[in-house]
Amino acid sequence: MNTTNRVKLSIMMFLEFFIWGSWFVTLGTFLDKNLSASGSETAAVFSTQSWGAIVAPFIIGLIADRFFNAEKILGVLHLLGAALMYQMYTATDISVFYPYVLGYMILYMPTLALVNSVSFNQMKDPEKEFANIRIFGTIGWIAAGLIISYLFVWDSPEALSAGLLKNTFLMAGIASLALGLFSFTLPKTPPKVAAGEKVKISDILGLDALKLLKDKNFAIFFVSAILICIPLAFYYQNAHPFLSNIGVEGPTGKMAIGQISEALFLLLIPFFFKKYGFKKTILVGMLAWSVRYLLFAYGNAGELSFMILIGIALHGICYDFFFVSGQIYTNSKAGERYKSAAQGLITLATYGVGMLIGFEVAGWITDTYKGANGAADWKMVWLIPSGIALVVFLLFALTFNDKKKIEEEAIAH
Repeated sequence: MNTTNRVKLSIMMFLEFFIWGSWFVTLGTFLDKNLSASGSETAAVFSTQSWGAIVAPFIIGLIADRFFNAEKILGVLHLLGAALMYQMYTATDISVFYPYVLGYMILYMPTLALVNSVSFNQMKDPEKEFANIRIFGTIGWIAAGLIISYLFVWDSPEALSAGLLKNTFLMAGIASLALGLFSFTLPKTPPKVAAGEKVKISDILGLDALKLLKDKNFAIFFVSAILICIPLAFYYQNAHPFLSNIGVEGPTGKMAIGQISEALFLLLIPFFFKKYGFKKTILVGMLAWSVRYLLFAYGNAGELSFMILIGIALHGICYDFFFVSGQIYTNSKAGERYKSAAQGLITLATYGVGMLIGFEVAGWITDTYKGANGAADWKMVWLIPSGIALVVFLLFALTFNDKKKIEEEAIAH
């Protein structure tokens, strides 16, 4: 890959995740402070990510892979996204805001696959080259959080009461406009499937990979992946409002610690696989969810603030050790024939079905444990997902016993 293309792909990745990090981290607090949304209304807004994940394969499979260059579709989706971001910026009521965020997520979620397609198309050895490009996405997400907390200070108590958090949508919209225009300069990525070739719905949704569920251990992993998304949804939906409400300074910037941790632990996964195997690595990821929520439940913004910071920093173990390990495990079980289908199925199960259930549960728990003054009982809001994660951990530990087989297949691949 030449230097020009490397730089272009790095900028593309930076902007792709800068956009998401600009508004999604602070969304829960914005819905609470600016739109006075209830827990169930907040859950409905966050669930748009899941609906986007469910619709995304159809956009990619039926349109991108057949008729148009990936970089052009990427450009159009981000330009349309910029217009919807502006509408979200001007919305003053949850009923007005919801249709725009739903439309936006249906457009945005397919771009996650498109930026990967554009990148892979330029690489001779994706396994070696992709990480060096993808890291700029993590840097973009971190940059957005630092800008919100330490440059514009939109998440300070004074700014929150003044309603300044809505500016995050304007920032995301400007970045989306920039990426939309920039996408048309990216390396050409033509359609993968001939226009006349038939594409089956089962191919798009990865349904052919359902055959893998006949394997008891894969079925256990599959169900566990859906269930662990319930506590994951609590973090996305409640972490920022929690930090803001208990008085943590610069909460958006502090949450960027999670992304830094994610980047670091990604590098440690090969070491953990080799030394401890798949089962232990995944179990560490599950247990980390339970521990982090216990830290949130009993920590505070004062002398126990270190507990909150450790909880945020555990994000790398929580996410990488379960989800990235899971992707590698799925890859080793699927074999060449069902590789893409299996990854598509896992994405649909986790970001689609699992997170959809998770956001609904998180919204219901948040509403259930609200005091007479309308403030959430944060201790209970975090103890419940901690318990759910612990139950999933125990179920997986007691029923999954494919350790030797996985290691052999991983080495073979």
